[in-house]
Amino acid sequence: MTKLEQSEKSVAALSSEELKAFAKWFKAFQGDIWDAQIEADAKAGRLDKLAEKALVEVRAGRARPL
Repeated sequence: MTKLEQSEKSVAALSSEELKAFAKWFKAFQGDIWDAQIEADAKAGRLDKLAEKALVEVRAGRARPL
């Protein structure tokens, strides 16, 4: 049995309260992974072109406040 299959089996066996807690934890876990990837991309310069494009739009008045 693979780790994924073991995880699926374990999650399927959780009570509803445990499943709610797991879902909350997993959502935060995914957020942390996303944040780390964005930070790594920013440090590596992979977002520079997108940032410059956004600044051009703002300077040209083609952006609105969020």
